[in-house]
Amino acid sequence: MSNKPMTILLIEDNIDECNAFRKYINTVEDIQLIGVTDSDIEGLKYIKNSMPEGIILDLELHKGKGSGTGLGILDSLKEMKLKIKPKIIVTTNVFSESVYDYVHENGADLVFYKKQANYSPESVINTLLILRGCKSRIINEDFSVETLEERKNIISSKINAELDLIGVSSHLQGRKYLHDAIYYLIEEDNKKENKGTVIQYLVNLYKRSNSTITRAMQNAILHAWRISSIEDLTTHYTAKINYETGIPTPTEFMYYYKDKIKQVISNQLV
Repeated sequence: MSNKPMTILLIEDNIDECNAFRKYINTVEDIQLIGVTDSDIEGLKYIKNSMPEGIILDLELHKGKGSGTGLGILDSLKEMKLKIKPKIIVTTNVFSESVYDYVHENGADLVFYKKQANYSPESVINTLLILRGCKSRIINEDFSVETLEERKNIISSKINAELDLIGVSSHLQGRKYLHDAIYYLIEEDNKKENKGTVIQYLVNLYKRSNSTITRAMQNAILHAWRISSIEDLTTHYTAKINYETGIPTPTEFMYYYKDKIKQVISNQLV
């Protein structure tokens, strides 16, 4: 842990909230507040010029100049040439799983719902200090060969663990196709240009027909839904399933695990 105070930026348009954060920060030696703004435009200027270690970001900035939302800051951060990713805590009055998924996928470390019973500026600041002890992601350096291999192993292991949880048998060829398809989708999500569909990727990789690969994946999924308990399936596979078929299609299955695993590994690889 650094002996220097953690520099943080507060992006919030509620005056009472800002005053509450200031009041608590004044009592904490390990925090230095480098700026307060109610504008996403000003917030990005602070980030570029001062490079704070932590950011407290209100999603709704109706009173400030700019877009009126903190989502643009998360999008812009991905394009900014910052060597180290700041720790980001989002605060919001919105209670929405889709919004929470979005902000997590786009760089937020944690979301605090302002209306929950234990919400307070103290809990937000103390959480930032805890996060400070976690290694930050270097977002503007090329991965070394070792890092790329480590990333590959982490993703592959996570995919296999998830498939094991719902009983997709390792002896089935469709299991291998599903694994490679999910891995491909995760990696392609990080690229600006997509090289093609996942099925075409598998066709080129295994030299099998589209129908053969798709059928094998569907059989592997069907096998899992036949042998696994309903408790395991509903616990570990939470996406909606077509009530007429009772099982997900390969496409639904692949994209569900792409999103699920990508969110997990984005937190692990920091």
